[in-house]
Amino acid sequence: MSDTMNQELFDKGLATRREVLGDEYVQRSLDSADEFSMPMQELVTQYCWGDVWNRPGLEHAQRSLINLAMISALNRPHELKVHIRGAIRNGVTREQIKEVFLQVAVYCGAPAALESFRLAREVFKEMEAEA
Repeated sequence: MSDTMNQELFDKGLATRREVLGDEYVQRSLDSADEFSMPMQELVTQYCWGDVWNRPGLEHAQRSLINLAMISALNRPHELKVHIRGAIRNGVTREQIKEVFLQVAVYCGAPAALESFRLAREVFKEMEAEA
């Protein structure tokens, strides 16, 4: 841990991150971090997952829907697949995910939405095979 870490906020963030993204994914991210990349893991765990994801005002499912739209618009396929899984874990339905990506098509462009639909179908297939 770096000197700038708030251990309590980091621990709270780690619990939320594991709840949303799954233990295996989070552990792989932490285990693969090295001296160079660990500060980024600490930053997102503390501030993103510990602070923002635990703020009052929005439920985790609502935050997931917002993330899907933003990550889709940014064209970040790896993160989008991770957050599609997280959204499902947070109780978001496939129908709601579909509606988010249709909205992305209107406001961000069809290419972003088409890729998001393709990635979502991949994730749904993977999750069905795992079940």
